Amino acid sequence: MFEGIQIFLESTVFGLLYSNPSLWLNVLMMGVGLGLVFLGIQKQYEPLLLVPIGFGMLLGNLPGAGASPFEDSGVIHYLYYGVEHEIYPALIFLGVGAMTDFSALLSQPRLILLGAAAQVGIFATYAGALQLGFTPQEAGAIGIIGGADGPTTIFITARLAPELLSSVAVAAYGYMALVPIIQPPIVRALTTKSERLIRMKPPREVSRTERILFPIIAFFTTTFFAPDAAVLLGMLFFGNLLKESGVTDRLAVTARGAFIDSITILLGICVGAGATADRFLNASSLKIFGLGLVAFCVATASGVIFAKIMNKVSKDPVNPIIGAAGVSAVPMAARVANMTAQKEDPQNFLLLHAMCPNVAGVIGSAVAAGVLLSMLGPQ
Repeated sequence: MFEGIQIFLESTVFGLLYSNPSLWLNVLMMGVGLGLVFLGIQKQYEPLLLVPIGFGMLLGNLPGAGASPFEDSGVIHYLYYGVEHEIYPALIFLGVGAMTDFSALLSQPRLILLGAAAQVGIFATYAGALQLGFTPQEAGAIGIIGGADGPTTIFITARLAPELLSSVAVAAYGYMALVPIIQPPIVRALTTKSERLIRMKPPREVSRTERILFPIIAFFTTTFFAPDAAVLLGMLFFGNLLKESGVTDRLAVTARGAFIDSITILLGICVGAGATADRFLNASSLKIFGLGLVAFCVATASGVIFAKIMNKVSKDPVNPIIGAAGVSAVPMAARVANMTAQKEDPQNFLLLHAMCPNVAGVIGSAVAAGVLLSMLGPQ
């Protein structure tokens, strides 16, 4: 009986930590997971992302649980297949398309340029990662963090540098959640008070025909230039067509509701569980987090600076705050731009204007991913 009790005690977390001190690094990662859960619940920083990712870290790092996706079997191991083979990102893009209103973009097409300008963060970070010793494929995966799009980040990293998937995915989602902290100081540093007080003309009304034709035309336009991203872009525009057609409401409601929520839960849990101590706590991860922060800052600054340039040549002034929304953290970046403007002038409502570069950034980051895949992927 005493032998059985001893075997039981040795199999508990306490016994495993006592016999293998290196497992204390897993406890450290569990602490990181609890921190993400705290930020999601207490601070409400992207709770739909941080709570599942944080709890996934608890599962994946619990000593003796066998819940890491890198085990040879187990539920998480099989669910992780959807991350490794880019299934979840594509399905999430379907839901994003079904919930996205591209009317703002169609009403002010010139503001698409702000979404394009923000993608500078991707290629600048790619260059920086090369200088820090990463391979071109790893640098491409790290650079895409600047697009502020978690599914796109996972999609391209699974193709180019799967060994970095955990670190890159957590960095991307972590910085997306911190958009309200990262972006406002950059905007204030790059703009004057008079620029932040600019009021923009109301956007024009967009017809139903325009809304229906847009996803079809946009699909052909973008995929012809970036066929490697056709799966992401196709699912995005297919979801949007379900929303705008007016005859597939049941499918659209499902795609933007229970369907995308279910996929988000699975993706979050799997990404968190994949952030195990042995794969996460290393020098490369620290470099990735540093480069990820640079990517977000450069992307934000590029959008703001380009908006200032537009004001030099445009008759209708653009509030440069909305340039920060060019990163594709939808709709967080647009909401942050609107809140930043209202701190200067409570009656200045920029949300509709900010949504244009915001949704353009979603398309832009997917196109940038396609370009990187064509350059760096297996031929």
